Amino acid sequence: MKKYTLEEVKARYIGRPGTPEREQYELELKIEIIGDLIRKVRKDRNLTQTELGELIGVQKSQISKLENNTKNVSIGTFLKVFEALKAKIWLKVELLDKELEIN
Repeated sequence: MKKYTLEEVKARYIGRPGTPEREQYELELKIEIIGDLIRKVRKDRNLTQTELGELIGVQKSQISKLENNTKNVSIGTFLKVFEALKAKIWLKVELLDKELEIN
């Protein structure tokens, strides 16, 4: 029985790195991680979705969408959420020849 690496499986079933399918997969994975992080920090801060929503001026349903990885969320909303959770967030942009970081 032949064994495959995770990278080989992703390349075969999702697409090779750089393809539109693979880029979409990687984006969705990052959004899922952010949603999970929001939920974890919110719970660590002993806040309900309703309470967090009130802190940033949105409905509970919007917080639920954030935590459950809805794709149509603005970066401004993410920033407001982490600010309300008293958490720092860094945005990193990688260029071909250098890195930029915004704190």
